[in-house]
Amino acid sequence: MKWVWLALVCVSIAFPAHAQQRIDAFLTPADSLHISRRTAVVVSETALSATALVGLSQLWYADYPRSDFHFIDDANEWQQLDKAGHVFSSYHLGRFSAEALAWSGVSKKDQLLYGATYGFAFLTAVEVLDGYSAQWGASWSDVAANAAGTALYVSQELCWNEQRIIPKYSFHTTAYAAQRPDLLGSSLPEQLLKDYNGQTYWLSVNVQSFIKTKSIPAWLNVALGYGAEGMVSADELSPISSLSPTTRRRQFYFSLDIDLSRIKTKSHLVKTICSVFNTIKIPAPTIEFGASGAIKVHPIYF
Repeated sequence: MKWVWLALVCVSIAFPAHAQQRIDAFLTPADSLHISRRTAVVVSETALSATALVGLSQLWYADYPRSDFHFIDDANEWQQLDKAGHVFSSYHLGRFSAEALAWSGVSKKDQLLYGATYGFAFLTAVEVLDGYSAQWGASWSDVAANAAGTALYVSQELCWNEQRIIPKYSFHTTAYAAQRPDLLGSSLPEQLLKDYNGQTYWLSVNVQSFIKTKSIPAWLNVALGYGAEGMVSADELSPISSLSPTTRRRQFYFSLDIDLSRIKTKSHLVKTICSVFNTIKIPAPTIEFGASGAIKVHPIYF
């Protein structure tokens, strides 16, 4: 559904006068169960998921030898940045799916049961593909991270009927990718996914939802981030003779952020755009706490 939303945004830019009104009407949530919308959501998600899984199987895993299904223990790799990525992905895939079902008029119970669990189901299917690849293997820690992302979304809906704590992502380029472009990415799009040195994962917490006061803007969040550097291989036990040794360092961050979903607007198109981009941490002044106790202030941190 998010690709449908992005397509609608492009159309609205090209035809601003009438397209925005039509798109806004289209995006308005149904007051009651709308069978055609529900069918559209189910068919779209099924088709996109099947296409993605078949594409992965044929274009990615086909280049590597197959094996019997097996598990591996990768819990200590990449300073657990990859696990944070699983939590982030599972949460937002489930959130997008739940919001799509809400748009179609499905009950709250079914949004959580069939929508919010979509991220866990899809990523578990990817884990099965990993399990049949001799190059990788299924990972229980990945499955646990997927479950944690889904649980984060569902638990907040059950406890508060809103999302007060949102996983977010930010990225900056690093010099490590040039040392191992095959592993960390040779282009910016690849590095966004592969270079864990430049990735930061955040928990963005809405202030007003916990401190009930109108003196604090409803959209203001504080964000706690986690990142790491010095990684040119999955773990320290993977020596690479051609590279100089690096020291792995964990970093923790404190920053401000904006919850785009809480910005007041009557436009359902704008709400949809905000929902899509609420996955990204807004660049802001940030305090970095190193694992060694060092403190560094970033005027703007990505």
